[in-house]
Amino acid sequence: MSEQRSRSHAQGSLCAHAETPSLGLFRSSIWSYYRKQGRDLPWRRAREPYRILVSEIMLQQTQVDRVLKKYDEFLAAFPDFASLAAAPLRDVLKAWQGLGYNRRALALKRSAELAMRDYNGQLPDSAEELESFPGIGKATASAVCAFAFNRPVVFIETNIRTVFIHFFFSGRKEVKDAELLPLLEQSLDRENPREWYYALMDYGAMLKRTVGNLSRKSAHYHRQQPFKGSDRQLRGRMIRLLTERKRMGMKELAEQLGVPAAKARIILMQLEKDGLIKKTKSMVSIA
Repeated sequence: MSEQRSRSHAQGSLCAHAETPSLGLFRSSIWSYYRKQGRDLPWRRAREPYRILVSEIMLQQTQVDRVLKKYDEFLAAFPDFASLAAAPLRDVLKAWQGLGYNRRALALKRSAELAMRDYNGQLPDSAEELESFPGIGKATASAVCAFAFNRPVVFIETNIRTVFIHFFFSGRKEVKDAELLPLLEQSLDRENPREWYYALMDYGAMLKRTVGNLSRKSAHYHRQQPFKGSDRQLRGRMIRLLTERKRMGMKELAEQLGVPAAKARIILMQLEKDGLIKKTKSMVSIA
């Protein structure tokens, strides 16, 4: 993580705006902040691909503070692919409670099953192969390659996007990721991509606290709908009830949630389509 190495790539590359820094100065700024203010997060101390995959799935659309509360607890219950693959979905969802987006828990369990079935309990180190795993898109696959295998792959997530917009597109709106990707490629530390991405993410998190959410300047920004009173909240409440009880009648479930039966049926249809629950006549249970 030396400053000399940080300056070794793409010294002459500049953004289209004359007032923006060179990539060399940019890299030095990011490394300098990281050396002083880098976060100590449990998944950064891990090298086992399984543990890193768990953290990456948890961190999708979820704040770091919430993940910190669940990460060690989840790993204590399911320490490896074998234990997660063999666990009942009901137990996995119960351990996942508090993180939201329960489809991610199902995807993680199915990924464990795939790893056990086709990869001898290991995780492939190819982004292309990882994209074939449930719930793993291009960005997550690349992140796993960088963090688990220290591969110099290029990817964008919200904090990284914030950093590049701040340094190179501060006067712009509707910035496209296609404009950021060449800068990511040129600035990438190919000897130590793992820590370079940690440094970028920490700088982006700092910017969000001090400057605001610059991701709103991205052409790909979508404002999240309020959680309270949403179908997403209702889905989570249904899953919580069904992890506490093995089976419930649909009428009782609607009454417990305080929603009309018709509304409950619609949400249950969505959960069934996602593979999270199963219905038998008038009864509902976790799949």
